[in-house]
Amino acid sequence: MTRPHIEPFIELNEDYKKFKIPGFIGADYKTLSLDTDKGACSLKVRMNAGFKRPPGLSYSDLEIFVLTGEVKIGGDICVEGHYLFVPAGIALEAMEVADGCELIMMYNDSEPSFEESDANHDLALKEGFISVNSYTDMPWQGGSIVSPSVATGLFLKLLHFDPLTEAMTFLYCMSPQYMQDNISYHDCAEESYHIWGSSWMMQFGELPTGGYFWRPPYINHGSFRSKIGCIALGRTDSKLHNYFHFNPWSNPDENKSRAAAVLYRQRPQLFKWVHMEGGHNHPHSQVGQVNALPAPADFEHKHYGNNPQTKMLADQNYTFHEHDHLHKDEIAAAHKYAHENGITHGHDHTDGDHTHDDDEY
Repeated sequence: MTRPHIEPFIELNEDYKKFKIPGFIGADYKTLSLDTDKGACSLKVRMNAGFKRPPGLSYSDLEIFVLTGEVKIGGDICVEGHYLFVPAGIALEAMEVADGCELIMMYNDSEPSFEESDANHDLALKEGFISVNSYTDMPWQGGSIVSPSVATGLFLKLLHFDPLTEAMTFLYCMSPQYMQDNISYHDCAEESYHIWGSSWMMQFGELPTGGYFWRPPYINHGSFRSKIGCIALGRTDSKLHNYFHFNPWSNPDENKSRAAAVLYRQRPQLFKWVHMEGGHNHPHSQVGQVNALPAPADFEHKHYGNNPQTKMLADQNYTFHEHDHLHKDEIAAAHKYAHENGITHGHDHTDGDHTHDDDEY
């Protein structure tokens, strides 16, 4: 989800535009954020009184959150707080709006699309469909479902969780007089829409009702607080990990390096593996582990690389089994040797030409 940093954006100050694409005629929209390469976007949508749409599917995963009013989807009446996750290719039942409603609609993979159909696509992830009222059908949980956790007084309702990427969609609220005094950043992009209330952040100021942000990875945010409290819809595009610190002047590159330093300290062998140059990251002997790499800069722990325990882990080599495979140049050399020495090696030659049907390089 590559989108520019947008923060703060107050959509209540913007006018609606009319949809001109099939499946959306009779509805209006405001663009909150947009990936100009793929068309993935987050929209505030107003479906006017009398809006109707037949059953149909999208070729993008779609998330819907009802802000105001109600929309009938098939036989279900979806009221304020209702959330749907509709995987790509799932045929959503007919939609009907009697008196108008406002929604947040998020197309995760491509531009908004609609193809009339009452049947799911053969490859649709049917078990991924979610339809729940987040206000009445789910309990609040403490913020500790994310670790390291935020200050006490922030609560979450987890609406959608991707087990592969750990991307999340969640409802969150800050209690009145909530405050957290540190600064944080994440490895993931983060998105939020304020349904009600306001919060304040040191870098970006006040975010009121109707406030929105799309924040790319490694952007400092905080300290933050909420005088009257707020309730908001939030999303991440991958695992949410809080990197806390107290340096308001660090930039995204420095934050990224500091995040890499955490990996260097805590999972040094994985750090070596993913940072090897040339893509050749496995040993060729029992102790042929890759060499230790320089410690990434960490503005908070500038000399951590000299710590004896950290250095020992970074320098550590482990015993591996002998590799029982050859690389392409080694295969060619062995093949040539077999030809020159009349060694049978499992294929016939016709007029000097041959093929290996089972060769994989």
